[in-house]
Amino acid sequence: MCQGGTRSKQDPSNEWFASKAGDSTIKIWDIASGVLRVALTGHISTIRGLDVSPRHPLLFSCGEDKKVKCWNLEHNQSFREYHGHLSGVYTLALYPTIDVLCTGGRDRVVPVWDIRTRGAVCILDGHTEAVIDVKCQEADPQVLSASSDRSIRVWDLRAGKATHVLTHHKAGVCALALHPEEFTFASASKDMIKKWKCPESALMHNYRGHHGLINTLSVNKDNVMFSGGDDGLFTSWDRKTGQKFLQQKNKPDSGSLDAEAGILCSAFDRTGMQLIIGCADKTLKVYKEENTVSEPHLLDLQDYDISGESAAYYTQ
Repeated sequence: MCQGGTRSKQDPSNEWFASKAGDSTIKIWDIASGVLRVALTGHISTIRGLDVSPRHPLLFSCGEDKKVKCWNLEHNQSFREYHGHLSGVYTLALYPTIDVLCTGGRDRVVPVWDIRTRGAVCILDGHTEAVIDVKCQEADPQVLSASSDRSIRVWDLRAGKATHVLTHHKAGVCALALHPEEFTFASASKDMIKKWKCPESALMHNYRGHHGLINTLSVNKDNVMFSGGDDGLFTSWDRKTGQKFLQQKNKPDSGSLDAEAGILCSAFDRTGMQLIIGCADKTLKVYKEENTVSEPHLLDLQDYDISGESAAYYTQ
């Protein structure tokens, strides 16, 4: 199964990021030191998606337990839930300018929630298999969803219907990434990354270089795109030309199996100068941009059990 990714959003201080995985706990880390600030408990199964409001001190999470939860970051408590999904919820994304939340999962629909009333504004229905990733943007088209049915649906939130259905991928679509400034996005599936232009959803470029499922994509404003997958390849691309800046094999932590080299998630920090990746060997790694590749700072996650399930994390 594809691993769900999450959208990255940062606060002005760029001080922390949150992680989640199969131990049903959300952990918030200091990005500079790697020190654990707080652990949030409330889910009863694997947590699959996280996002943070750019306007309120709120964090949102979803998981295999069918729950979509809202957390108050001032009190580090869950105080609101959104009920309606019939099975596991794999992904969520906040709309950037209004208080609505989009979620998706195994039940194949994308509900749009009013985060204040907990009611569904509308249900975006059309995928025939699980929804793996969702992204929201202010400009038209407003919502993108990727699915195991090998399609990407481009939704008009006001009309509540799809304006485009993109079927170019030959396998389930595992990850989406919006460019932070340009009106483009990238999508990933097995062995293939594609770049698209909005609003017409025109295919612009194919990127080849992985061998297996590509679990995560991240793009910064300098047009560096990172991709990582089950093959453990750490790949940085020139997003405009499709050329590789760097490709190397991720090294699993000491005592881990070679099969645990897989990269499950990624995000750039607010500056775009640091990249955080989450790996199948239960580690998070922070890379800083330099002329030569440096050894990453490894966070101590000995108690962070992802149990072979999907993992993703979110930087603020």
